[in-house]
Amino acid sequence: MGAHRAATTGTREDFDHGRFSKGLARGFAGALLFALPMFLTMEMWELGLYIDRSRLLLLLLVNIPLLILLARRIGFEDVSTWREALRDASIAYLLGVVASAFVLLIIGVLSINQTVPEALGMIAIQAVPASIGALLGRSELGVQDEHSADDTDPVDENQDDGYGGELFMMAVGALFLGLNVAPTEEMILVSFKMSLWHALALVLASILLMHGFVYVLSFVGGHELEEGTPGWHALIRFTCPGYIIALAISLYCLWTFHRLDGLDLTQAIMVTVVLGFPSAIGAAAARLIL
Repeated sequence: MGAHRAATTGTREDFDHGRFSKGLARGFAGALLFALPMFLTMEMWELGLYIDRSRLLLLLLVNIPLLILLARRIGFEDVSTWREALRDASIAYLLGVVASAFVLLIIGVLSINQTVPEALGMIAIQAVPASIGALLGRSELGVQDEHSADDTDPVDENQDDGYGGELFMMAVGALFLGLNVAPTEEMILVSFKMSLWHALALVLASILLMHGFVYVLSFVGGHELEEGTPGWHALIRFTCPGYIIALAISLYCLWTFHRLDGLDLTQAIMVTVVLGFPSAIGAAAARLIL
């Protein structure tokens, strides 16, 4: 018991409050940077007023395990346990709520004349992408400091880079970018302008761009195929499953935001393919930068 208390005390004393505060600041900056397009999108404001509350609740609940798993890879501090990941995920969610309320207030979207359910709906729907942005800010805005012994981020030692981890990061990227454009009217408009051949070409372009981003164009963070590995291996093992994930995320976003309401099956597929294009790019980018 005494040894346990000593270990606990030592852990608390070793906690770097200054570094954690910098992580919070980067998280808030990340929430603003990555979610700003959604903060300034009229369709997102309106969704907070009329979105089905059960769908909104489901989106908020789905975001919790996503943030926890993401925090295991890029938390505000060195994350080595699920408890710490839960802590960072909770902080990211809170930062997302604060950033959403802050921006919506200063641009005049929220007002004292609105009812509490309306205000909460508008903040809650924006808090999802903002909370993801808060964690992404740690990865993209973080800097090396005196605590870094080398060029390797300490968090990377604990993260799971296996096949499941790769697919998860693609899902995060697809969800984040898909949330940016799923609520817009343009998704519906583009789908009505497209023919079947346009849709097939868009599917092919999405898959080729995903594959090119990660394996062909030699971007920083890209993946090199091992010597002797056929080119189709990565296409079948990673790119195609990644695109299927992007389509599934797109379908979920469209359903959540009522964009499939009133559409027949063919048109719903067309809209999903349209949204699948930016979602696929987001999935590929996530593999590069996270």
